[in-house]
Amino acid sequence: MSLLRIENLKYELPDKVLYENGDLQLNPGDHLGLVGKNGAGKTTLLKILMGEIMPDEGRIVWGRRTTVGYLQQHLQFSDEETITTYLQTAFARLYQLEAEIGEMYMRVADEPDLLAKIGDKQEELEQREFYQIDSKIETIASGLGINVMGLDRQLNQLSGGQKSKVMLAKLLLEQPDVLLLDEPTNYLDDTHIEWLTNFLNPFTGSFVVISHDEAFLDGITNCICDIEFGRIKKYPGNLHKALKLKAEANEVYLKNYYQQQEKIEKMEKYIQKYKAGSRSTIAKSREKQLNRIERLTPPSTNAIGEYVFPYVNTNSDMTISLQKLEIGYEAPLLPPINLSITTGEKVLIKGFNGLGKSTLLKTILGLISPLGGNAQMPTSGKVNYFSQELEWNDSNDTPFSFIKEKLPNLTNKEVRSKLSKSGLNAEHVEKPLIQLSGGEQTKVKLCAMTLVNSHILILDEPTNHLDKATKNALTTAVKNYQGTVVLVSHEKSFYEGVVTKVVDVESMGATIVADSSALRE
Repeated sequence: MSLLRIENLKYELPDKVLYENGDLQLNPGDHLGLVGKNGAGKTTLLKILMGEIMPDEGRIVWGRRTTVGYLQQHLQFSDEETITTYLQTAFARLYQLEAEIGEMYMRVADEPDLLAKIGDKQEELEQREFYQIDSKIETIASGLGINVMGLDRQLNQLSGGQKSKVMLAKLLLEQPDVLLLDEPTNYLDDTHIEWLTNFLNPFTGSFVVISHDEAFLDGITNCICDIEFGRIKKYPGNLHKALKLKAEANEVYLKNYYQQQEKIEKMEKYIQKYKAGSRSTIAKSREKQLNRIERLTPPSTNAIGEYVFPYVNTNSDMTISLQKLEIGYEAPLLPPINLSITTGEKVLIKGFNGLGKSTLLKTILGLISPLGGNAQMPTSGKVNYFSQELEWNDSNDTPFSFIKEKLPNLTNKEVRSKLSKSGLNAEHVEKPLIQLSGGEQTKVKLCAMTLVNSHILILDEPTNHLDKATKNALTTAVKNYQGTVVLVSHEKSFYEGVVTKVVDVESMGATIVADSSALRE
């Protein structure tokens, strides 16, 4: 008995078919990775499964009594509760059961028959490990690096990335039959990704996970669903095996597609030539045949980004100087930091999430006031900053209006050209930013950065949401940038070979500075 069936699914955008005649079955025990290029429709498919978007055609059939947990890219929930109270809502039914037992005890003197019911409910609490809830919360919170935030912190004090981790923790605590996870490794460092891998591997339920982290997918999946050419195709095995099978299938598909195009072209020419002449009967017959052909979807035309970050020389050797810098909000997150970064260095800031890497960057930029010490930067030149949060002043802006507002002197044609070079297709340009996928929103931010002359790049987890081709393009851009780079990233495949120095906040002091050879240890 399948947990989920997708039957004859069709969904299209104004100028692009995402899926046509799509079929997929999710079985008990399936650990399924959902892959495809940015904009292929991965997040859209999850929204269709959850009923947030209605398909143009087809059916979504969930198994009876199947429970589903969904981690979205863009999260919205009440900010008033603490991390602990929010995580406890994963066990709402058990707390309700405990309250019912308490209420029954109040009445037991008058209704002694309630003792048997109390016993049954008490047994249910024990079987469902109610008295291990605190331990379970501590285990998950520790594994995902949430405990370092302080479990009594209110959600309204957390960043978007921290809220995402808390939401993921709640889903893992709920243990539904099916987990739908959209980019769960965003905002997780290597240690916490490893923990999540070890948690999901023995998961007795099923899950569908979107991730551009190939090593993560390889370690947790036993089947892969690929979205390309408007098709939804399921392959057995992990990502490595599926990519081999996909390459073979794509070769066959492309051969069939071009053969079909050649056949259609010949038929159209024949019909055009003879439909009004002596062979009109044959031409009309051919036209009917042509109309009955089930046309294959054209190969994907997704644009691949090309990024160049313009550099301006400040004629200064020292770029950033931190002297006894204390960072944090109410109390220091780290010991005082002493750090010097010279012009042209490419520096990786690494360490556990929650230890202040993003806070350090924001303090250097002056977005957060230091608790002590100071951060000095050259007064000349300009910093180009990528924040990991997908937050906009007006999320109803379009990529076109966002870039046009930043550089009003650009012609409309130039704005569209800039967005196209950043990997955005025509259909993305006039869409509200909030309706774009995480990868598409990231490309808009990167496009804006290519319009800024700078001498320092500060990048906070820039590869979150990006597909492999775009990551490769970004790697090339950072390598070729002539100025100073300060980078926070958990993706070794992205930063290895790019950075020249490593600052490990986990071991600090934050005076531990090594050359790039430390990456290979």
